[in-house]
Amino acid sequence: MQDYLFRSQRLGFRNWTSDDLEPLAQINDDDDVMEFFPFKPSKEETEAFIARMQKMLTEKGFCYFAVDILETNEFIGFIGLSEQTYLDEMGPFIDIGWRLKKSVWNKGYATEGAKACLRFGFDQIGLEKIYSVAPEANIKSELIMKKIGMQRVHSFDHPKLLNNDRLKRCSLYEIIKNG
Repeated sequence: MQDYLFRSQRLGFRNWTSDDLEPLAQINDDDDVMEFFPFKPSKEETEAFIARMQKMLTEKGFCYFAVDILETNEFIGFIGLSEQTYLDEMGPFIDIGWRLKKSVWNKGYATEGAKACLRFGFDQIGLEKIYSVAPEANIKSELIMKKIGMQRVHSFDHPKLLNNDRLKRCSLYEIIKNG
């Protein structure tokens, strides 16, 4: 039995373990999963990501959580919250994001999990606003943002993607606690 930080109807949200490295590396190596990212992380970069998430959870009380299907204990990727600092005009902000393996797409897990993470962020962490960013080409992620009640704030050229004509133009979405 996993030690979950919180749950939704079908999903358990937990801290990362060393056992997550191989399955996350496989997710990160899938061309379809990584379609809207500028590169596929190496195994070493995936390991560093897991370490960053563990540290963030310890320091901030949230991260992009490792996610399992409760019924099967199957690890399916991550959904959660992360502090971002790449938009100078905003300063640090809390982003909600997800990356799930392709075999579980179109089953409502990203939407269900994102809603649970919003509740966690607002009710447990005390956040007032949560943002989400996606390249404008990533219509699927924008659809999830809309389904979880987020509103589009504006578009911008992502400072880390300026050399990528396909991905640099991004949408910023926002949701306000009790908004």
